[in-house]
Amino acid sequence: MKKVFALIMAALSWSCQSKEKEVVLPIFNKIDHMKSQNEIEIATFAGGCFWCTEAVFLELEGVKSVVSGYIGGNTKNPTYSEICTGDTGHAEAIQITFDPKLISFGELLEVFFATHDPTTLNQQGNDFGTQYRSEIFYHNEIQKQISQDYIELMTNQHTFDDKIVTKISPASTFYEAELYHQNYYNQNKSQGYCSYVITPKVDKVRKLFKNKLKK
Repeated sequence: MKKVFALIMAALSWSCQSKEKEVVLPIFNKIDHMKSQNEIEIATFAGGCFWCTEAVFLELEGVKSVVSGYIGGNTKNPTYSEICTGDTGHAEAIQITFDPKLISFGELLEVFFATHDPTTLNQQGNDFGTQYRSEIFYHNEIQKQISQDYIELMTNQHTFDDKIVTKISPASTFYEAELYHQNYYNQNKSQGYCSYVITPKVDKVRKLFKNKLKK
């Protein structure tokens, strides 16, 4: 569980970051980088601890909100303590509301794959369990196709040394996590897990995706 490892310092940071690529740059000439004219769209990603993924995507221009929650399981209205058992089938995930005229779904995927390890099954660093799996929950057929194309492209280009295990699934009911999980990083930056695991991810986004950051 995250809190067990919150006090592990540099070793934990290295472990969580060790297999992340410096940057993922798929070469797309398809619909994914075309800016939609819709007012807002929704994207839902699971990539390990939702404290991490939430903090990363809040940095991006065009992202209106990021909500941490649970998706992909069988239990109705699951709690965090239930999720941590791994028995509910849910993943820790984030639901992103974004303006596709400012940032495309494909660009969100680019950041997603650059800021977690999609080759470790049910694990991110020292966070173990199905709740920490890598999964894209698509909201329409376009998102599904873009996600499939993206993974196929990275596989063909050998972006990662190991096989990508990220699942692509239709979005099911998303349950918002407890209030104290929302905007967790920005309210707890001095906490051990935040300092040694999340801050490096945020710094990475700020360095590598300068053209995508909020002004």
